[in-house]
Amino acid sequence: MIYVKGTQLNSIEEIPGRGQFSEAQRGTALKLLNSRESFFYDNPRQLQFEITYRANIVSSAYALKDSGARFATFTTAKANRNFWILTAYGGFLLRPDVTPADAITDIFVQGRKYGFECTTAMMIILYKALLETIGPSTFNQLFKGLLLWSTEHDEDLQLTSVYQGDSLPGDIRYIQNPEFHPATPQWQGENLVDLGNGMFFGHGIGAGMLGEFIDVLNQRRRPGATTSAFLTRQIIRPNFRRMAEYTGHPLRRLLV
Repeated sequence: MIYVKGTQLNSIEEIPGRGQFSEAQRGTALKLLNSRESFFYDNPRQLQFEITYRANIVSSAYALKDSGARFATFTTAKANRNFWILTAYGGFLLRPDVTPADAITDIFVQGRKYGFECTTAMMIILYKALLETIGPSTFNQLFKGLLLWSTEHDEDLQLTSVYQGDSLPGDIRYIQNPEFHPATPQWQGENLVDLGNGMFFGHGIGAGMLGEFIDVLNQRRRPGATTSAFLTRQIIRPNFRRMAEYTGHPLRRLLV
């Protein structure tokens, strides 16, 4: 359910700017309208931002899948050193002589020069989608000193967690593999992007239905394991309503 200025919207025809939606944006808007969750917006711009950003997260996930970037652990991560400084813990720190937009774009253009964990992949997808949403000029002003690593440390994307919501296109989900093989701890779980229509993307595996990801992780359990990998209840998503302020105040970074 969608509420704008306290008024519930009952159809896509009531969404401002709907006439310029792409097919993907229209599908995202319908998912929000039909969700059991309630989404509240102070103004139409916040709603339009979320619809656009979610659709761009999905397209960025597909783009990463086709980029040639490989899966790697934090200890074996690699990056194009013309754009990134590889940290000791496997993060990618933006070089001071390149722009954030060019560095993010390079991952998708020269993917074979990159290898990273699935958590880093989620950050890359979210930043690429934000770049597509707000444009390179604003993105470059906001994200100097960009560090790509994990979801735990990053405040720029205003990541939030919910446990009782509907999984929607652009949400990040997690499959836990409680009896993973100790020799391959990287398979203790898999971060996924919800692509809509029952499809997900997981870096290192690809795009597919939920059951396909669970099957892959189950093949990487310790000998004698009996507990299947499973999708957790946690849903991670940017705080879209707050992040919409990036479009209204492009020089001001948000604080938690």
